[in-house]
Amino acid sequence: MSHKCFISFKKEDKYYRDEILKKLGQEDVPVKFLDRWIDSEDADYILQEIRDNYLSDTTVTLFLIGLHSKEDEGVDRFGRDNNFFIKRELQASLFDGKGNTRSGIVGVVLPEMESRVFTGNYQCSVCGKTHFSAIVDDSTVVREFSCNYFIPPKPGCCWGESDRYCVLTTYAQFIADPDQYVNCAYDKRYSRIAEKIRLRNLR
Repeated sequence: MSHKCFISFKKEDKYYRDEILKKLGQEDVPVKFLDRWIDSEDADYILQEIRDNYLSDTTVTLFLIGLHSKEDEGVDRFGRDNNFFIKRELQASLFDGKGNTRSGIVGVVLPEMESRVFTGNYQCSVCGKTHFSAIVDDSTVVREFSCNYFIPPKPGCCWGESDRYCVLTTYAQFIADPDQYVNCAYDKRYSRIAEKIRLRNLR
């Protein structure tokens, strides 16, 4: 694989992170992930730390979508957002600035989440055709991903691949052919849809 990756994951999903590291081969393509607690309440400082120390030389972020990766995962015993860091990792990945260009993003749906995210086909009431359905919202992912998977406005009655910035796949599909998904996410950095990326203020 020719593109260096960053992995955004919850500690509960460390097993899958480790399996992906084995598959990608650290010797050939170094893969990064946040390996320490950034002790600060300053959101701008944390975003800058992630950009400078983890994302500056990566071009694709792998977001592992597990049982604890949703928007409202609650707060810890100190009142901090339980998904504080993955939200900032994805926001930093989407940011395009000097010394830290925007990364492509691949959402890798872990096995225990497949049935919640991929719900099969449905008959469209607008065009009458069959479309594939994916639940990508606050109940499954953080908004940095969902807002850039379903990006309004868009032509037609459903989102096509060119209407999405984020790429979505299952863990099994990713492990079988990581290059396919990493390359697709990398190419989207230079596509027209990159002009529609949505960022929110996470202070």
